[in-house]
Amino acid sequence: MTGAEAPLVSAPAAGLGRRWQLLAWLLLAALLAVVGAKLVQVSRGPATSGAAPLFTLVDFDGAQHALQAYRGKVVVVNFWASWCAPCAAEAADLEQAWQAYRERGVVFLGVDYVDTEPEARAFITLWQQTYPNGPDRGTVIAQAFRIRGVPETYIIDQRGQLQAPIIGPTNLAQLRAVLDRLLAQP
Repeated sequence: MTGAEAPLVSAPAAGLGRRWQLLAWLLLAALLAVVGAKLVQVSRGPATSGAAPLFTLVDFDGAQHALQAYRGKVVVVNFWASWCAPCAAEAADLEQAWQAYRERGVVFLGVDYVDTEPEARAFITLWQQTYPNGPDRGTVIAQAFRIRGVPETYIIDQRGQLQAPIIGPTNLAQLRAVLDRLLAQP
């Protein structure tokens, strides 16, 4: 053929193709916006101040522990796992702090993160933990606190406000300092 060749796509079909292309770009932009919003939410880091996220922990014995039921008490929420070496390193200090402060209105709750029940129960037995511990089914509690890993410990004051989050392993001296300060407040 010489001269002007016939277009491969007719003008109405080409317009329709551009509409689909525009729609595809708009859908891609919307998808990227949703993913970007989730990344910003994840990058916010652990909860560090303000009202503590409300949750109910069902411990390994089936008892329910609703955070709001402990209003007026200091609450120590420790995220741990049986497979976590730093969790084992802090376990004895957590139990010792629980024994020292439970008669003073301090509640300890252990939240077992991404674990299996037999291993978690073996960990509790090994470290002789007597405060309530339970699994975080579906990581709902961990997501509410926006934890980055284990161990992490969140101390909640008598008014339900987050105080002194401890990212990484804690120890008895660190716990005593925070708990004594909070218990001394009117």
